[in-house]
Amino acid sequence: MPKVYIKTYGCQMNERDSEQVAQMLVDRGYQRTGDEQEADVILLNTCSVRDMAEQKAIGKMGMLNRLRRNRPNLIFGYLGCMAQSRGEQLLQESPHVDLVVGTQRFHRVADYVDQLYQVKADALMDDLRRPIVDIEAEAGSQNTIKDHQLTEQQVTAFVSIMQGCNMRCSFCIVPDTRGPERARPIAEVVDEVRGLADQGIREVTLLGQIVNLYGRHEFPKIDGKSPFVQLLEAVHEVEGIDRIRFTSPHPIGFRPDLIQAIADLPKLVEHVHLPLQSGSNRILKKMRRTYTREKFRELTGQIRDKVPGVAITTDIIVGFPGETEEDYLATRELAHEIGFDNAFVFRYSQRKATPASDMDEQLEESVKEARNQDLLKVIDDHARRISNTLIGQQVEILCEGLSKTNHDRLSGRTRTNKIVVFEGQPRHIGQLLPVNITGSTGFTLYGDPVVLGT
Repeated sequence: MPKVYIKTYGCQMNERDSEQVAQMLVDRGYQRTGDEQEADVILLNTCSVRDMAEQKAIGKMGMLNRLRRNRPNLIFGYLGCMAQSRGEQLLQESPHVDLVVGTQRFHRVADYVDQLYQVKADALMDDLRRPIVDIEAEAGSQNTIKDHQLTEQQVTAFVSIMQGCNMRCSFCIVPDTRGPERARPIAEVVDEVRGLADQGIREVTLLGQIVNLYGRHEFPKIDGKSPFVQLLEAVHEVEGIDRIRFTSPHPIGFRPDLIQAIADLPKLVEHVHLPLQSGSNRILKKMRRTYTREKFRELTGQIRDKVPGVAITTDIIVGFPGETEEDYLATRELAHEIGFDNAFVFRYSQRKATPASDMDEQLEESVKEARNQDLLKVIDDHARRISNTLIGQQVEILCEGLSKTNHDRLSGRTRTNKIVVFEGQPRHIGQLLPVNITGSTGFTLYGDPVVLGT
């Protein structure tokens, strides 16, 4: 039985795509392995959001080439966003690669691997190796990411509800790598969630490039509710699902109906990831983000008024072209004022074919790094203070499994997406448990279960 190793870079969408590819290969008789040394097929599912992610994947593929010294039949492949963006160019940088498959053709990977595997089984000569490159667009590709490869004790799962993005932020390559917005029908998503619930999944995270704009071109509003809110209500009705999350939204998609849904639907957790990107109106305009710092501040206030205790996290880019010290300080000030529970802070990275890559006043890496580290301190201080307020309180956690850092303990997440480590038994995995928080390291909480279910 041939073995396949898949390494994933980047976002949760990529993780979900890798899971789909893995399941298709398992269905063909392949066995998934976590050890690249024993694999017959090695696939890297790539990210193009930042240059560093691309360089990591290319560097990793170069290192893996040494494995072919003893195994000439080994198959190497690039999948995903970098594959879509660079296409055949990757064969120049990684001439030993056999397969390059873009973001709308994941469902073809198993066919291509079978084809390559058969060729290598029949002939070992290098001159018979013909790389396969497929980065074509395909109508309906959003409906092909629907199968799951679940572990025995897994209780959470990602569900892809759409592909692509129409926003065209000036720094972002995603519209080119993922294509335009395309949504799956509500009924299909609900069927997938129902199937997951039947397999023991208790929490689902709905995924989309801009998830709260789901279906705006395909489906009508009903009773003033957007297609995304209609989807949330439908998923909420699935028996066996206790929690619903979604990521990653855009501020312009947070209309009153969505805020009200978070307040009204008990299974929707009190956690909103709301990308800010910059606190400077001048930079937001250059980024084409379609809102102002004032609108963003107003929106966070509306969410907090409707959803008491909500956790708000964000994404921020520092060092965007032309960002002055004044612009950066405006971001720093707004981050401090809003007090995010956590944030992903990124240094701006030039992406080819994006408007920002050709802008004047590209900043030095040293300036980007200094601002990155300074802002992380602001974010970390707020995160610690928020976590410390939970000490002595009782929270509900969904036990997800063993703690990653201490297998003698269990780990779960609060509804506000904070990790809690506690004492327990494997039978408690998958249960909702009340836990008294006894300590915090800032981003990890520690607690004692109030009652351990059977």
